[in-house]
Amino acid sequence: MDEWPLAHGAPPLKARLRATDEDFQVEEILGYAADGRGEHVLLWVEKRDLTTEQLARALAAFAGVPPLAVGYAGLKDRHALTRQTFSVQLAGREEPDWAGFPDPRARILAATRHGRKLKRGALRGNRFVLTLREVAGDRGAAEARLRTIAARGVPNYFGEQRFGRGGGNVEQARAMFAGRRVDRDKRAFLLSAARSHLFNEVLGARVAREAWDRPLEGEIWSLAGSRSWFGPVPFDEVLAGRLAQGDIHPSGPLWGRGDTPAQGEAGALERAVVAAYEDLARGLAEARMDQERRPLRQLPKDLRWRWLADDALELAFELPAGAYATVVVRELAGTIVSERPSVAGNDT
Repeated sequence: MDEWPLAHGAPPLKARLRATDEDFQVEEILGYAADGRGEHVLLWVEKRDLTTEQLARALAAFAGVPPLAVGYAGLKDRHALTRQTFSVQLAGREEPDWAGFPDPRARILAATRHGRKLKRGALRGNRFVLTLREVAGDRGAAEARLRTIAARGVPNYFGEQRFGRGGGNVEQARAMFAGRRVDRDKRAFLLSAARSHLFNEVLGARVAREAWDRPLEGEIWSLAGSRSWFGPVPFDEVLAGRLAQGDIHPSGPLWGRGDTPAQGEAGALERAVVAAYEDLARGLAEARMDQERRPLRQLPKDLRWRWLADDALELAFELPAGAYATVVVRELAGTIVSERPSVAGNDT
């Protein structure tokens, strides 16, 4: 992550994150409730020291159903205290006693019937409570930085979880594009890493120009809370008001077949940046990925903080699906390398 510029200047703090699982708490927000009937059960589960996939397989085994009968909306970190929803399709089977689930690393907090399987991406966002420890730096400057983040947001980079140790996932994507065979699940993951790298490069160039939270000529706009986008259209007072309110954001490319829809200065910048990674762009096009868009700006919702001690700071905020809490922390305390690396980010 250090290769991509910060938006608000040098971080005022140094700190440690994930000293314990409880220091990184994530609660999923689905945005809808179970309907109370049907052959699926929605399980609200608290876990730690387990990946989402590991827990899904364990739930399937406990219920006596195949792994494909279990659904979830997004991946959650292993080294964290997380709460998320799983669906289990019983299809006429007797419902097990969920209180007897044997793995002590997970607790089933609630179970409710529902008519449909939970699909990937079917969530509104996530709530985070993060505790920074061994904090060193200027406390007043840190609180000023947090007020700036609350007001202006942060660049919506993909986090380090997407790229693997030392960015190795991008190199694996290059090898795949050059002909190395990989299984289907890993292929999807590496395609995503390649797209994420190109997006971060474009966003980094926009941050360097101080144009990540303001439009360039020929801008494509992302609608907040949606995957929809529109433009280019002339920037006027109406768009300026929507930008100030957080209803729309400047966007960057999730690269695929064809050309970027951005025009003018925005389009020229995107083409110039992507041209430096022609192998990744060509590989994504040949994989028949479509051009999509992602917001360049992320506004943490309900950002709050409190000092637990002189060297311990708790942060709480909400992010939409696909955004990374570590990117928010980075503007405050730099890129924090965990002693126990995450295996999954806040992705859907």
